[in-house]
Amino acid sequence: MECENLKLESGLGLVGDRNFGKNTYPGQNATLVEAEEIERFCMENARTIDLSITRRNIVTRGIHLNDLVGKEFTIGTARLRGVELCEPCSILGRNLSSESLSAEAVIKRWVGCGGLRADIIASGAIDRGSRIQAGA
Repeated sequence: MECENLKLESGLGLVGDRNFGKNTYPGQNATLVEAEEIERFCMENARTIDLSITRRNIVTRGIHLNDLVGKEFTIGTARLRGVELCEPCSILGRNLSSESLSAEAVIKRWVGCGGLRADIIASGAIDRGSRIQAGA
């Protein structure tokens, strides 16, 4: 589902998300992924580019998310803390597999570039096109 704006609640997640209110482990509030990685995967596998295929909450552009692990950053008026890499799981593997690409190959392909898990430390809103400010 594509949105023009998102509301983020501290410690709870993205309003309307299937995981909203779940706080079982650090980094469960929000997941981010780089648009460039999705586009690269789609081109490598002759797929139509679909930025929603990874099921991450927020798709970014122009920032290397791995650099935000352990750091605070803002997007729009929300403040987040990068907790850990969002490594690929069996669901991602299954969802992106095809006749020519096994689920295991999908998982291997996305290791290290599957995005970022983050905690929301200050509620706020994100509009489409909001910039990420690291350490702000």
